[in-house]
Amino acid sequence: MKVGVIGAGAAGYFAAIHAAHSGASVYLLEKTSKTLSKVKISGGGRCNVTHAATENSKLVKNYPRGEKFLKKVFTHFSVIDTISWFESRGVPLKVESDGRIFPLSDKSQSIIDALQEEAIKLGVQIILNQGVEKIQPDRNKFKVLCREKDWEFDRLIICSGGFPKESGFGFIKELGHKIVSPIPSLFTFNTPNEPLRKLMGLSVPQALIRLEGSKMAYSGPVLITHWGLSGPAVLKLSAFGAKWLHEKSYLCNVHIRWNKDWTEEQLVRDLQNFKTQHPKKKISSNPLFEMPARLWVHICGNSEINEDLLWQNLAKKQFHKLVQNLFCYIVSVKGKTTFKEEFVTAGGVDLNEVSPENMESKLIKGLFFAGEVLDIDGITGGFNFQAAWSTGYLAGKNAIL
Repeated sequence: MKVGVIGAGAAGYFAAIHAAHSGASVYLLEKTSKTLSKVKISGGGRCNVTHAATENSKLVKNYPRGEKFLKKVFTHFSVIDTISWFESRGVPLKVESDGRIFPLSDKSQSIIDALQEEAIKLGVQIILNQGVEKIQPDRNKFKVLCREKDWEFDRLIICSGGFPKESGFGFIKELGHKIVSPIPSLFTFNTPNEPLRKLMGLSVPQALIRLEGSKMAYSGPVLITHWGLSGPAVLKLSAFGAKWLHEKSYLCNVHIRWNKDWTEEQLVRDLQNFKTQHPKKKISSNPLFEMPARLWVHICGNSEINEDLLWQNLAKKQFHKLVQNLFCYIVSVKGKTTFKEEFVTAGGVDLNEVSPENMESKLIKGLFFAGEVLDIDGITGGFNFQAAWSTGYLAGKNAIL
């Protein structure tokens, strides 16, 4: 059985390895001159292999698109299976405090070496610079027309990754498959007109950030950068709000509560108590609530509190503005910045046309899909890689059945 795999990323390698393990003769075609590029640079070069959400019901909640589909996929290859697979091949893993899982070495090369060694051991042939131009199903076989050479396979697994534009999926659309138009996911918010940007480099550990005009909100670390807002809470919100934000042309307001656990009543009470107990203290030079000093000074300035104002002289209007800026700081978003090295798209091959039991096309027998080419995407934290391992495993294992 001759199996072709298109795309030598995480899903492609895993599909190729498991097809070869099942006895197939496997050819892994990669359009560039490098393999596993995203694995190499992900997680700052450490490779966030997966996430310690070992219960599938909790794991699937981290996928803005593909949750129901993946619920079935993960019953065949889970987080536990991923950990076991790499550790049994000499790559010990570690769980960090936020649940992200990395190789103990803190080097993505450990993951790359394990995948490449397994592929070599199983006889997978890796062919570089093979940009696919057309796929022709022909009498239960597949002709793959590339720029350099044409190939013929008994089974075909497409793991070509996501594309920023629908035109990238052209060779798949020609097969009759529906493509959900791709839009960016996982990006930071640009705030070009906001004075908050002067605090670049500052972060808060547990903020709540919400999209005005929607019910979408996420809590976690928020980082202020020279272009705007970033950090895990912002990236997660961008993933779940990808379609909403796209429809708004990335022009909207976001509301920040600088501590997710605050209530407005509690804030008012705490500020009143401090004012009563320390009337002669300067407001702006005595940060409350363990807030970073620079952020507190900025919020005071935004509340029309000058640097010399004492608590006993604070007017009602200023007091209410201070509460407002702590509980619901409004930021105007104008545009986004996508992480090019970890680019993730929402969109891809319509999941209604693929079986979650074996990753086979419901339209063309012998054609399989895995990884980001599908309309699946996860938030940051190792979830996209887990989807790649699981769908790659299923496609490879079932390709020769």
